[in-house]
Amino acid sequence: MFAFHSIYLKPIEEVDLYLPAHRAFLKELYDKGITICSGPQVPRTGGFILMNAASREEALKLMKSDPYVIQGVAEYSLIEFEPRSFAKGFEEFMKP
Repeated sequence: MFAFHSIYLKPIEEVDLYLPAHRAFLKELYDKGITICSGPQVPRTGGFILMNAASREEALKLMKSDPYVIQGVAEYSLIEFEPRSFAKGFEEFMKP
């Protein structure tokens, strides 16, 4: 399991120029069953993405395609972890 934390590198007005493309990027990952949840921080200085990619390398490769990264308006840090405890129903998001 992988958690990506982003920080915005540009003013929010510039980040918002790429928000539709960023959301389309995330939708594609949701459709593939990779992304579990995502959303902006409060206050909106960055965001969070939780995903279950096959490997660390795949997760990093996927995030290089994020329009926020391509346009240089955000950067991500990655945390890899192994879920050991979770709420009932969460197992549906875990790949064998």
